[in-house]
Amino acid sequence: MGQVLDRIMQHADEIRADAAEGETLMRLTDASAKSLRDSGVIRMLQPKEYGGFESHPREFAETVMATAALDGATGWVAGIVGVHPWALAAFDDKAQNEIWGADNDMWMASPYAPMGVAVPTDGGYVLNGRWSFSSGTDHCGWVMIGAAVGDKDGNRTGQILHVVLPRSDYEIDADSWNVVGLRGTGSKDLIVKDAFIPTYRTIDAEIVLSGQGWKHAGRDETLYKFPFSYIFPLGITSALIGMTEGALACYVAAQKERVQVSGIPIKEDPYVLFAISEAAAEISASRVSLLEMVDRFWDKTEKGVEISFAERAEGRRTQVSAAWRATRAMDEIFARAGGAAAHLNTPMQRFWRDAHVGLTHAIHVPGLIYHSAALTQLGGDPQGAYRAMI
Repeated sequence: MGQVLDRIMQHADEIRADAAEGETLMRLTDASAKSLRDSGVIRMLQPKEYGGFESHPREFAETVMATAALDGATGWVAGIVGVHPWALAAFDDKAQNEIWGADNDMWMASPYAPMGVAVPTDGGYVLNGRWSFSSGTDHCGWVMIGAAVGDKDGNRTGQILHVVLPRSDYEIDADSWNVVGLRGTGSKDLIVKDAFIPTYRTIDAEIVLSGQGWKHAGRDETLYKFPFSYIFPLGITSALIGMTEGALACYVAAQKERVQVSGIPIKEDPYVLFAISEAAAEISASRVSLLEMVDRFWDKTEKGVEISFAERAEGRRTQVSAAWRATRAMDEIFARAGGAAAHLNTPMQRFWRDAHVGLTHAIHVPGLIYHSAALTQLGGDPQGAYRAMI
């Protein structure tokens, strides 16, 4: 799907130019959202029968990286909203037809965290709750969110659902997103009050998390057999790596003619030159390790070989490590960028802020992931929370 990336790059200057306004608006500008929509990036993982491309996840990741290197917030929205069509492909056909039947460019926001409660009723559930961090939500007509199933008194039972509902059934808290980085993502809170969710617009989260969504939907395409625990974080980690690539590009452009206070041109300072090469190599290694794992998982999935828990744990460890490695490398060059890099009218500081906020996302927290990956290597069998998002 090189054509998708080509279409994004045709609007590269506009996306870069709109980044500052997006920060002020605390959402993508309408022009940036239109550039994403027109490019088709949100349809890359969407089923072909609904106007999607069913692209290789590597191509999706590379496209998200390139977009985030133009503007972190735009890449972040592409990476997160772009995964939701993959998730919807596991739902009942009736839900897919309802959302894509009239408009195959319909966007869905998230999050999947079960912050609300769905109480069973005739034909479905009644949903209430408040969800945080709904990236790109101002430009979406539907939302896919997690919900705990409750009893008649609203007490959580332990079962988790993923549910979809239209924009008319939830409220966006416009004042809930005022942050230091990724401001342009508009990752605002959603409020749902007594919304009826028909059963066909729900799916047991365990079906998705266990990698059986493709069976539930009667699909046989390699793309939809991919492990959820790898493809969902893929867009997020790809966006973060793209931000560090954008920061590196800004740094190199600014340093070419820079002369230090000492009077020594940057080009003649061996210590700075070493730091540039070291950072570039680390960011490149982060990118390569992420994409290599995608290719490895794809090849096994295409051959009908199940991805084991140990392999999934390695894959998640690779994602987390890539994000931290690239961010640390970016820090090394930002610290050598001079005071001018801190001015708010320069893009490098925005990449730096965006990447650090991106690193705080739950999928980039290393503790449980590293624990589980190492324990599995040593012959252990992680249980409970140590299997979460693996």
